[in-house]
Amino acid sequence: MSSSTDLPRRRLSPAQAETVSKLCATVPATLAEHGVDGFTVRLAARAAGVSPATAYTYFSSKNHLIAEVFARRVEAELVEPDPDATPRDRVLQVLTGLVELVLIDRQFATAVNTALLGHEADAQSARLRVGLLIRARLTEALGRGAPSGLVESVELAYSGVLVQAGMGYLDVDASKAALTRAVDLMMSH
Repeated sequence: MSSSTDLPRRRLSPAQAETVSKLCATVPATLAEHGVDGFTVRLAARAAGVSPATAYTYFSSKNHLIAEVFARRVEAELVEPDPDATPRDRVLQVLTGLVELVLIDRQFATAVNTALLGHEADAQSARLRVGLLIRARLTEALGRGAPSGLVESVELAYSGVLVQAGMGYLDVDASKAALTRAVDLMMSH
């Protein structure tokens, strides 16, 4: 798992980590102001008070920056399932928490989809970190007795819902409802 002093390309000093954190902190507001198509690393750098060259030292592209912001958000805020809840409820705790992290803003959701579905190596590294954390939480939520393939089926359901939400077809409530239906169907057999 990453920390505030790690990036896929190198270990950061405290001052560098602060610069990266400032850049990451500007992304949601900059996306909201300029939209996905208008968002650039240069705009994020300006908002963070650093030069574009400094920003590109840490982030190879806007997709890399957006993927890193999402990875940090998931690492910091993804719900840990309640051990006293049922497996179904634990899975839904993780999934609804994930939906809320992605769909905090329509522009952010679209940008995250674009960044994570791309082929850039640095963005793929962030995608892998997110995927491993989500898989660990879902595995924990389902418990040891879960049928083979159930984690993967749940992953496919949430990734499909998040893609549709990122394209603007589902809002937060519709996404949560779709995931609840999918989990209920998968876990009823």
